[in-house]
Parts: sequence; structure tokens; C-alpha cells
Amino acid sequence: MAGSYFGVLVSDPWLQNQFTQVELRSLKSHFLTMRRESGSLTLGDLPSKMSKLKNVGENLTEEERVAFLHDSYQNLGDEVDFELFLRVYLNLQAHATSRMGKGAKNSSAFLKSPTSTLLHTISESEKASYVGHINNYLGEDNFLKKFLPIDPSTNDLFELAKDGVLICKLINVAVPGTIDERAINTKTVLNPWERNENHTLCLNSAKAIGCTVVNIGTQDFIEGRRHLVLGVISQIIKIQLLADLDLKKTPQLVELVGDNQDVEELMSLPPEKILLRWMNFHLKKTEYKKTVTNFSSDVKDGEAYTYLLNVLAPEHSNPSTLVVRDPLKRATLVLEHADRMGCKRYLTAKDIVEGSPNLNLAFVAHIFQHRNGLSTPEKPVSFLEISPDEAQITREESAFRFWINSLGVASYINNVFEDVRNGWVLLEALDKVSPGIVNWKIANKPPIKMPFRKVENCNQVVKIGKQLKFSLVNIAGNDIVQGNKKLILAYLWQLMRFNILQLLKYLRSYSIGKEFTDSDILDWANTKVRSTGSQSCMKSFKDKSLSDGIFFLELLSAVQPRVVNWRLVTKGQTEEEKQMNATYIISIARKIGCSIFLLPEDIIEVNQKMILTLTASIMYWFFKQPMDDQSQRPCGSSDSENGNQLETSSNSTTYDTESESSTD
Repeated sequence: MAGSYFGVLVSDPWLQNQFTQVELRSLKSHFLTMRRESGSLTLGDLPSKMSKLKNVGENLTEEERVAFLHDSYQNLGDEVDFELFLRVYLNLQAHATSRMGKGAKNSSAFLKSPTSTLLHTISESEKASYVGHINNYLGEDNFLKKFLPIDPSTNDLFELAKDGVLICKLINVAVPGTIDERAINTKTVLNPWERNENHTLCLNSAKAIGCTVVNIGTQDFIEGRRHLVLGVISQIIKIQLLADLDLKKTPQLVELVGDNQDVEELMSLPPEKILLRWMNFHLKKTEYKKTVTNFSSDVKDGEAYTYLLNVLAPEHSNPSTLVVRDPLKRATLVLEHADRMGCKRYLTAKDIVEGSPNLNLAFVAHIFQHRNGLSTPEKPVSFLEISPDEAQITREESAFRFWINSLGVASYINNVFEDVRNGWVLLEALDKVSPGIVNWKIANKPPIKMPFRKVENCNQVVKIGKQLKFSLVNIAGNDIVQGNKKLILAYLWQLMRFNILQLLKYLRSYSIGKEFTDSDILDWANTKVRSTGSQSCMKSFKDKSLSDGIFFLELLSAVQPRVVNWRLVTKGQTEEEKQMNATYIISIARKIGCSIFLLPEDIIEVNQKMILTLTASIMYWFFKQPMDDQSQRPCGSSDSENGNQLETSSNSTTYDTESESSTD
């Protein structure tokens, strides 16, 4: 970690977390040299002076740097301080990466996270589609209905998103119950702290449902940065539209496969791949001879859609659809067919012809939701019946999956047990948690065809685990390659725990200089709660009395007195009351800035691992606050990350908002 813990180079936590200490000092030296050479430094000076910087100077010409800054900043005469210099450097670096075509294979906002890029253009068709989705699903919301429907031809969407309520509500539509709405600030006029809290809550909750929000913070929403706001919205809508592409929710999907082995393979596929398999399953019943492999070029001519809809809703078919030669006219007839089926439009005929991957995916996913054309199994699928132990494994897999994705690794994880088997993702995660620890010279990058290459990667994973003092008795690299679930979860838990303890150590090393242990976290939590006069006590992280949630509500209140509304807290005596308290705990912890991946069930059932991560996340957030005001500072840390964070740091911290708070 860099920034204030190694001498105050930058005050913005988001910027602190984008660079190592060495990188910051090197860039500071470059910056001071540039400023000395010209006496002062403006944005207009940077294109010529940044030619020696890595990536930026190597991969962009001076003309390209000039053009980018001209498009991105209104006044190139503005003077540049060090923090603005760092932001320009990051933007140019990302622009250079995009120009070189990295990640271009699936660069759409739906298929890959758009929030990690800085391309400042948006698709008006996509905006209109998402606005239509929001109007449809949130039009009757008690709070939002006075602002809806949104006019897609305006920028009202981005204005409405500035208070954070809209995206919080959209997350709950996508994954019901993710956010306890009692934690959302829904006053007509929000002060800067309340607005910041909402954005922090929505960004941490977005991560918890599988969105990738690396390099985005509350300030991006407050300033209405359209490409970033639209990127988050598109990911949330994607999650909602693809939610039914899961065997547990739609057991009819077993019709797509044969035996249990095929079912297991299907369960490991990402939803987009299952959707393609479903589409091709129906197309095989027709005269259509091609295989659809993507939601862009393969559907541009409208033929695949025509055959698919004829299978699903033959009563609404139009014989002339296949006869017409003009792709645009055929696409129009396809959409008319979908309308007669009762399917909502997520795209226009032009979007089909132009092969918009985001909107075509949304269109097909909605067709699947409306009419999948599959047969209901005559008897329960035994493969889908799970025991309580397996249910906990599933929850832990989900938590670790979202945690790994939040680190900002290049490989997006859809299924932990399948996606870590080649060892590469685990090496990426290890490198994020402990930079420099992986020997990339002996690592094998996917795609890996030879099994022994996968074993080599996993052997290094195990070796590094032992180096970090993980308990790995009788575990070999081949166990990971074979997909041993319990061993994989055990390894990931130790990696997450190591990350937690290292972060705490870094934060307090300047004053304590000691290794943190589980008992230190336990003692800290009990001490904080006792400091409020409460007699509550956590005997251990598996203390069954924690199931009512009261202790964690008192802990949150101790670190941030204004965050808990005690009028909303129940006694936690019945299962329903425990559930209400647990959902409230998770939401207000995310609201202050804790990046956590547990579910209410983990609190109610007192899952020892998840209870430890919750406590440590609160402790980490508390230690991140200014030393002279840790118990009084208003909430509002926000989301941005460098891959090894437990909580999200703010783009809009006290440095941004102190001047505004006096106006409230």
C-alpha cells in the first residue's frame, strides 16, 4: 500500500491504491522535474512532457496524447498538481491499452466490465435500452415513481443516478434482498455525506452480486461520468436478465444435456455460454445449419432469430421473414414477431444489423425468460439435490468467487471449482494479495492443453501457500487440478484470511509493528463494544449468541455512532427477526465502506469464516479513518480498488466534501 502510510504523497485514498510506494515516488520525481523545467505545469504541457513515462510514451504518439486530453478536459490551461497528474497518467495509460486492442475480443459492457476502461463514449442505443428497463422495473417504486419514466433522449438517467438511490434499487431488482432498503438514504434532498453513503452502499453491493467495479468510485457517480455509470448499470441488468440461466432456478435446462457428467459441465458454464447452448439446441430442430457462437456477427442477418422464434412461437410467425433479402427489414420483422410473443424490446432493428453484442444478449436473455421452450423434468433431478453441507459449500464458493473478481484479476471467475483448476487464476490472485510473490517465468498462461502444465501452475500455488504459512498438509497441485472442492475452499479461505491480516498489519505497522492474529481482531471488537457501555461480548467467531446480530450492530455503532438506526433493530429472537438484523448489518457495513461478501445466512448460522471476515472488515475500515477522529467522522468511504482491498476507499472523501458539508 502507498500514500499516507509511507509519507503523504497523495491524500486521495483512491489514488493511493492505484500505485505501489515505489511507483508513487518515481512518478513524484517525474512530476517535480517537469514542473521545475517550466516553472508551472498545465494540462496543455503534459502531452510533450509525458513522452518518457512507461506505456504512455511508448504506446501513444504526442498527437494522440494531445487529442485525448483535448477530448477529456475542458480547459487545458488549468494548472496541474500531483494528484491531477496521476489521474491524467492513469487515463492515458488506459487509453493506450485500449488503442493496442487488449481485451478487444469481448470488449462490450455486458460481456466484459466497462468500468476498467476509460473510453469516454457511450452507445445511445444501449442507454435507451437500459432506460426502458429501468422504467419498466422501477416505475412503481414508491420513492422513484415521482422521477420516472426517464426520457431516454436526455441525460436524466445520469442526473437521477447522482443520489445513489436508483442504482441501489436496481441492484435489488437484479438480486432481490441484496440491499436492506432501510439502509438507503431516501430524503428528497441529500447532503454530501448521505449521497456518498448511498454510492458506497451501491458499489459494495454491486461487487457482492458479481459486478466488476475496479477503478470507479463515488465521485464518478456524483459527477455523472456517463460511461462509468452506464457500465455499472449494464452489468446489473445483465445479472438480472441472466439469473434464470441456472439449473437450480430452471431445472428444464437438463434437456440441453445427456448424463450427469454433462449436467456438471453445464453447471460450470457462464450464463452467456448456457444461453448460446440453449439457442443452438432449438436451432438444431430447424433448417438452420450454422452454429451461433456469439451475440454479434452470428445474428446480424436475423436468420437465426427468425428460426428461433418460429420454434418458440410458431403461432406468431411471418412466412415473409425468411424471404426478404434486406437484413434491416428482416430484423424489423423479427422484432414484430417478438412483440406478438409479448417480449419487451431491448434493441432496434438497426442494433441487430450492426451486431450490438450487449443488446443482442439482452434480447435473447429476455426471450429465454419469457418462453424457453424446454420441457419440465418428469421427476426431480437428483444431481441438483444438495445437503446442508453442500449448501454451505455453495455459499462459500460464491463468496470467494466474488472476492477474487473484486481483486481486479484479468481472468473473470464464473465458477471457482472449474476456473481455478489450471492454477492461473490462483496465481493472479496471489500476485494481487502479495505482489511479486509469483514467479511468472515458470507459469503457464491459458489456454493450457497439456495437463502437466496445469499441474505445474498448481504446484507453484501450493508452494507459495506453504511460503505464506498456510496449512496445506497432504495437499498437492494435482488436487486443485482435479477440482477437489474442500481443498480448494480451504486454500482460498487461508488466502482471504492472509489478505485480511496483511492489510491490518500495513495499516497499523507505523504504530504497533506486530503481526495481527484472529485473537487480536476478537479483542478489538469486544473492546470497541465495551467502550459504548454495552455488556455484549463475542466469545469466539463461532459464538452462537452472535446469530441475533445485536453484537455486530453495537460494533458498527461503536465505530460510527450515526450509522445504526436502532428503531429499525429487532430483538433477534425469532428467525424472521434474525434475518432482518442480519440483512441490516450487511447493508450498513457496506454503506460505511466495508467490502464484504457474506450472506445473512452466514450471520444467522454463525459461519466462523465469514464472521471473521465481517469483523476484520469493520476493523480495517475503522483503522483507515483519521486517527484524531476515528469515532466521529461521518460515513462515506466509497469504492475503488487495486485488487487487494477489504474495503473500498473513497473518490469523494473528507478532502472533497468538507467544503460542501457546511451548506447542509
